[in-house]
Amino acid sequence: MSILQAQDLYPSEDDLIFEEEILRNPFTLKLWWRYLAARRDAPFRKRRILYERAVKALPGSYKLWYAYLRERIETVRDLPIHHDQYEDLNNTFERALVTMHKMPRIWIMYLQVLTDQKLIVRTRRTFDRAMRSLPVTQHDRLWEPYLKFVSQPGIPIETSLRVYRRYLKFDPTHIEEFIEFLLSSERWQEGAERLAEVLNDEGFQSIKGKTKHQLWLELCDLLTKHANEVSGLKVDAIIRGGIRKFTDEVGRLWTSLADYYIRRGLFEKARDVYEEGMTTVLTVRDFSMIFDAYSRFEESTLLAKMEARDAEADEGEVTEVESKDSQRDTHEKEEMESQRSGGIKFLADIDLQDLPRFWLNDTNDINLRLARLELLMERRPELVSSVLLRQNPHNVQEWHRRVKLFADNPARQILTYTEAVRTVDPFKAVGKPHTLWIAFAHLYEKHNDLANARVIFEKAVQVNYKTVDDLASVWCEWAETELRHKNFKGARMLLQRATTEPSLAVKRRVHAEGDEPVQMKLYRCLKVWSFYVDLEESLGTLETTRAVYDRIIELKIATPQMIINYALLLEDHKYFEDAFKVYEKGVQVFKYPHVRDIWTTYLSKFVKRYGIKKLERARDLFEQAVEKAPAEDVKPLFLQYAKLEEEFGLAARAMAVYDRAAKAVPDNEKMAIYEIYIARAAAFFGIPKTRSIYEQAIESGLPDKDVKTMCMKYAELERNLGEIDRARAVYVHASQMADPRSDTEFWEKWNEFEVQHGNEDTFREMLRIRRSVSASYSQMHFILPEYLMQKDQSKMSLEETVDTLKRAGVPEDEMAALERQLVPSGSPARTLKGAAKSVSFVSGGIEGATGHIQADIRNPDEIDIGEEDEMSDAENESENFTEKQVPDAVFGNLAEKKQLLQQENGSEKGEEEPLGALERFKRQRRQ
Repeated sequence: MSILQAQDLYPSEDDLIFEEEILRNPFTLKLWWRYLAARRDAPFRKRRILYERAVKALPGSYKLWYAYLRERIETVRDLPIHHDQYEDLNNTFERALVTMHKMPRIWIMYLQVLTDQKLIVRTRRTFDRAMRSLPVTQHDRLWEPYLKFVSQPGIPIETSLRVYRRYLKFDPTHIEEFIEFLLSSERWQEGAERLAEVLNDEGFQSIKGKTKHQLWLELCDLLTKHANEVSGLKVDAIIRGGIRKFTDEVGRLWTSLADYYIRRGLFEKARDVYEEGMTTVLTVRDFSMIFDAYSRFEESTLLAKMEARDAEADEGEVTEVESKDSQRDTHEKEEMESQRSGGIKFLADIDLQDLPRFWLNDTNDINLRLARLELLMERRPELVSSVLLRQNPHNVQEWHRRVKLFADNPARQILTYTEAVRTVDPFKAVGKPHTLWIAFAHLYEKHNDLANARVIFEKAVQVNYKTVDDLASVWCEWAETELRHKNFKGARMLLQRATTEPSLAVKRRVHAEGDEPVQMKLYRCLKVWSFYVDLEESLGTLETTRAVYDRIIELKIATPQMIINYALLLEDHKYFEDAFKVYEKGVQVFKYPHVRDIWTTYLSKFVKRYGIKKLERARDLFEQAVEKAPAEDVKPLFLQYAKLEEEFGLAARAMAVYDRAAKAVPDNEKMAIYEIYIARAAAFFGIPKTRSIYEQAIESGLPDKDVKTMCMKYAELERNLGEIDRARAVYVHASQMADPRSDTEFWEKWNEFEVQHGNEDTFREMLRIRRSVSASYSQMHFILPEYLMQKDQSKMSLEETVDTLKRAGVPEDEMAALERQLVPSGSPARTLKGAAKSVSFVSGGIEGATGHIQADIRNPDEIDIGEEDEMSDAENESENFTEKQVPDAVFGNLAEKKQLLQQENGSEKGEEEPLGALERFKRQRRQ
C-alpha cells in the first residue's frame, strides 16, 4: 500500500468531531452508528476499519456485526469463490460468532456463504455447530437451508441420508419429503420400507394432501417397477391388502401384482394372478383392465418366443450335422448300458436333458402359447358374464344369457343351470326365477330325458317363490310337458294335485311357523284352474268338468267368462235348466260392469230357448236386469226387453218399455231411444200416435242440439200431415236453440217452409224471430266487423249484414252504402233474410222509352211486401187499440197504498201520472 493510500485511510478533518466524541464515549453504539452513517459514501476499506474499531469496542452489538457482515458479503459477491477475501469473510464470521453464537440470522448468513463456496465438510460441520449453539425451538430455521444443502448434486448420498434421518427425528411429519428424496436417489429399498411404514401408521396425515389411496398406488408402482431392487417386503401381501381395502382401483392393483411377478421372471405366477383377478373383480371396467393387460402379456411372450426361434434357426443350420452324430453315439451307449442292466432303466435315473422331445423340456412351445392366447380370447364372453353375475347373482336374465354361451356344450349348460337354481333367491331375484327351473327341465326334455325333466319339475314346485303366479307357471309348464309326450292322464293328475286344498293340519302347522309359503295359496290360483278346466273339457267327461267348474265357483275365483263358458258347456249337452242356474249364480256373484256380458247372454239364451212359453219369467228376468243395471248400461237391456214384447208380448207393453228406456238412459243416448220409440210407435199405432212422443222428447231434457233435431223432424211430420200452424209453432219453439250464424240448416229449412206454406206476415215474423235470436246470441259472443269479411258474402242477406254491422258499432252512413252495394234500390228483397234466392224474387227488367233496360223496375209478378217495417205495423195496430182501466179490486191492498203514495208525493212534486210501456214507446216514436 502506498503512502497516499495509507493517508486516505486516516481520519480526516471532518472526522475529528466523531473521533473526539468516540474518545470521550467509546462504548456508545449511537456514536459509532452515527459515524458510520456519515461515512456511508467512503471506500469500504475505510469503513472496514471503522467497523473493526466499533466491534472491538462493542463486541456484543448485534446491529454492528450484522451491518458489517452484510457489507462484507456484498463486497465479495462478484468475486470467484476461490478468492482470498472469502477466507477473510469466513474468519470475520468466526470472530462474530464468538459473541453472536445465539443469533440464528448470523448463523444462517454464514451457512449461506459456506454453501455458495461449495465447502461441503466445513458447511456440514458449521450446520452442526449452529444446531448445538441454538436452542431447539430455533432449529426449524436451520433445517430448511440444511436440507437444501444436502440435496445439491455432488453431496455424498450417505451424508444426505444421515441428515434426513436426523431431520425426521426433529419433525417426523416430513417423511414424504424423505421418501421423495430416496426415490430420486434411486434408493428403492429404503423408499419402499419408509412408504410401507407410512401406510401402516393409522394416525398419519399427509402434509401434501395425499390420501392413503394415492400412497398405496405409489407403493404398488414402486414394488412392481423395481421388483428386483426391493427385497424383504411381502409384496404379494401388501398389494392384496390394498385390493381388499381400496375397491375402486382393484383392476390396477391386480395388474400391478402381475407385473411384479413378470419382472421377477415368474410368468406362470403372473398368469395365476391374472386369472385370479379376472375371477374376483366386480366391475366390467376392472375386468377390462386386467383382460387387456393379460392379453398383451400373452402376445408379448408369444412374439418374443417367435423372435427367439427365428434367431436359433439361423444358428442351427450350421450345427445340424454335428448334432446327428452325437445323438447316434448317445443312442449306442444307452443300448449297451441297457443290455448290461437287463434292459431296465428307472425314472429317477433319467435326466430331462436326455429327453429333448419331452413336452416339459421343449423350448419350442409356440403352439402352446398360441393356444393359450386363443383360449383367452374365446373365454372373454364367459368371463364377462361371471363379472356381471358377481355384481348381482340374482339376475335371472344374465343366467339365461350365460347358458346360451354354452349352446354347443350341454354338460356345461346343465352345470350352469344347477348353479343358477342354487344361487338365485326368489325374493331377491331380478326377473322371473321360475323360468330358470322351466328352462332347466326343457333342456332335459330337448335331449329326450323325460325322467330327469320330471325330477327338475318336482324340485321346482317345492321352491318358495315370491308370488303364486310363478309357482302356477311351473305347474302349467309341467302339465304341458306331459301333454307334449301324450301323457294325458299324468297331466290331469298333476293339475288335480296342484288344485288340491291343503289339509287343516297342514294349515295349522304352517300358521304356527309364521311364514306361509306360496304352495298354501296355489289352490286358489285362477291360472291353474283355467288350465285344469280346459284340460277336463278336452280330455275328461262332463261330470269331471262340471265338478271342476263347481269347485271354481265354490272357491269364488270364477270370472264372468268362466260362467259363460260353463253355461255354454251345459247347453251343448242339453242341460238348459242347469245352464240357466249357472247364469243365475253369475248374476248374483258379480256386479256391474262385470256382469254385463252374463246378463246379455243369459237373456238372449232364455228368450231363444223358451220364447212365449215362459214369457212372465222372461219379463221378471228383464225387470231384474234393468233394475240392477246403471244408466250407462241399461240401453241394450231395454232394447232387448222391447224386442221381447214386440215378438211375444203386447205392443202397448213394448211402448211402455220404450218409454221407460227413454227416461232411464243418459241424456246422450236419449235421442237414439226416441228415434227407435217413434219408429216403432208409427209402425204399431200410426203416425198421429207419434205426436205425443215428439212432445215428450222435446220436453224431456234433451241437449239443445238433439231438441232442435227432434223439432225439425216433428215439424216435417206436421207439414206432411197438413198441420201448417202446428209445424210453424214447432219451428218457433226450436228457433231459440238455433244460432243463425252457425246453424244455417235450420233457418234454411224454416225459410223454405215459409216460402211454400206461408204469407207475408208469417215470413216477416220468421225474420223478426231470426233477428231477435241473433241478437240474443250476440250478447254472449262479441262479434267483430271482420266477421263479415270471413263469411261468404254470397250467402249473406241484407238484413243479416245490417244487423251485424249495427251490433259491431258501424255508423249508419256506412250501413247505407253497404245496403246500396248489396241490393238494388227499391228491391223488396232488402227486407227479406236470404229470400231472394229461396222465393226466386228476380227482377226481369223493363225497357224504357230511351231503349235502355231499367234494372230497378219491379217485376209485376213480384209479391209486394211493402215499404213499411214491422215496427210501423205494430204502431198502427197499437194506435187502434182501446185502453181499458184495470179495476183496483184486482190489486187488493196494493191499490190503496198506491193512492196514498200518489196523494203524498204526486201533488207536491207536480209530476205527471206514470205512463205505461206502450205510451212511452209511442212518445219516443213521435219525437
